Amino acid sequence: MRRVSVGPGARIHRTARIEVARGARVVLGPGVEIGPEARISAHAGTVKVGAGARVGERAVVVSHAGVEIGEGALIGDWAAIEGSAPTFADVERPVNAQPQFKALVRVGARARIGMHAVLCAGADIPAGATVEPYAVVRDATSRS
Repeated sequence: MRRVSVGPGARIHRTARIEVARGARVVLGPGVEIGPEARISAHAGTVKVGAGARVGERAVVVSHAGVEIGEGALIGDWAAIEGSAPTFADVERPVNAQPQFKALVRVGARARIGMHAVLCAGADIPAGATVEPYAVVRDATSRS
């Protein structure tokens, strides 16, 4: 199994980084564009970027359970997708010692994620939706 699969016509800027841990995968569909200094880090699960989607300049996609970006979606410049978050289960323990909430993040086809917006673990953005710049979208069931 290949860790990185790149579809025809996909463009990855020379300063972009794609990091894939053992057992994880990154699948870039046809015509995908990864912008300057963007970063995709697949620690676990699969990062799937649909045909014609764009990951903007300095955007960050981090997968701990998987990330799905639909066809024609736009991840704005400096936006972040993070697949894990601390849970704060025990108020006596430091945050870095707390268990992590890890969940799939989905961005629907033709959705638009604004500049500097953050999608947290478990976020599910419907097809065609717009997330405004600087917005933070969390999973309602997480305790982060």
